[in-house]
Amino acid sequence: METRFDPFDEMLLPQSGVRAPYSAYQQWFSNEDPSRLGKKAKEAEAFFRRTGITFNVYGQAAAQERLIPFDLVPRIISNREWTKLSRGIEQRVRAINMFLHDIYNRQEILRAGIVPVNLIANNAAFLPQMMGFSPPGNVYTHIVGTDIVRTGEDDFFVLEDNARTPSGVSYMLENRETMLQMFPELFSQNKVKPVSDYPKNLKRSLAACAPRNCSDKCTVAILTPGIHNSAYFEHSFLADQMGVELVEGHDLRVVDGHIAMRTTQGYKVIDVLYRRVDDDYLDPLNFKPESMLGVPGIMDVYRAGNITIANAPGTGIADDKALYSYMPEIVEFYTGEQAILKNVTTYRCSEADTLKYVLENLAELVVKEVHGSGGYGMLVGPAASKKEIAVFAEKLKANPANYIAQPTLSLSTVPIFVKKGLSPRHVDLRPFVLVSPEGIDITPGGLTRVALKNGSLVVNSSQGGGTKDTWVLED
Repeated sequence: METRFDPFDEMLLPQSGVRAPYSAYQQWFSNEDPSRLGKKAKEAEAFFRRTGITFNVYGQAAAQERLIPFDLVPRIISNREWTKLSRGIEQRVRAINMFLHDIYNRQEILRAGIVPVNLIANNAAFLPQMMGFSPPGNVYTHIVGTDIVRTGEDDFFVLEDNARTPSGVSYMLENRETMLQMFPELFSQNKVKPVSDYPKNLKRSLAACAPRNCSDKCTVAILTPGIHNSAYFEHSFLADQMGVELVEGHDLRVVDGHIAMRTTQGYKVIDVLYRRVDDDYLDPLNFKPESMLGVPGIMDVYRAGNITIANAPGTGIADDKALYSYMPEIVEFYTGEQAILKNVTTYRCSEADTLKYVLENLAELVVKEVHGSGGYGMLVGPAASKKEIAVFAEKLKANPANYIAQPTLSLSTVPIFVKKGLSPRHVDLRPFVLVSPEGIDITPGGLTRVALKNGSLVVNSSQGGGTKDTWVLED
């Protein structure tokens, strides 16, 4: 087994031995035949291929479907570690929900000078159509994915918030199902908290956010852009698991002031629409007129209180990476508490002095677009060539407000299975959070994304990363 003491290794202790959460797994692994594990890895790949667990890669000559590589070594988190994480996640999600309600209503945080007015007023993700309107139960972020990285024993940082349309939960569920099928004995030796009830909890949580004019039996549906969307597998997977209809814009219309979907028995009213379509394409009457993905008039039905849209339109402003830099102050403003989970130091390139510093230190920094996602449009300075840095510097100078920069963190490592045994790779974690008037539910674990290239810090699947099953132990 390869050993590595810097950065923080989640499995191995600095001198020798294994950390407590991994002790039972390490004992099992040491008695396993590597050739058997190699066969199991191939079985997992075949299973994912048969099931159709793919994603689309954009930005190439032609979009193509790929499997997300799955690593069969679980990422194991102790109950103590998870308790701290879940407390911090819940606090942060509560604050984000309160922030969204505030900026679309009284805007007290702007009056208090905590967040600059121009960061909201000039933000493309801010929707004036949401002003003065409160969604059912005052819930804006029904589903949240919070990206977390670790740098030490008790050092966890929020890398970014995903409050718009977080993806990846289907991989969390399929990773667990795959591990249960391939290694059932591991789950008898390790008391792992289950994740399989997520679809049931999601449906219940969405139904709890139904509008006041809801029918007696709440009808939930999922709105997808269609089969060419990179996350279409997840849309269809969740619809199947929840037992709800998967619909596209052309399946829906306004009927008697409600949104209804076409069925073999005629049009049926939808009470809650879990949309996986971006704001701009949601309603051609209110946003992009050329959109063929949304439903004409859905925003009027929404504001009339006749449908719940999850997540609420306009939540994308909470994903803004420039706003992220104010999250510790936002948490304290709304909860009266210090943030439990720390932010990564963030440089706002819109500020002249900060831009100068970033340009002078591009080779040491990670630079991201404020509305970017999926690892696209970013620069990882330590891994970039001089030419790449020079080209990116020109982009930065041309539109500095479009970027933030952060120091390159020494992300923790978790071992992956390779021909020689175990080898450490950098990881992050995306726990999934459900919000309703009944409370906040955090699925124990989440999606661990792993950088499969040795030394790489980029874990995104679109950039060559893979995934792991994430275990949270009972005790």
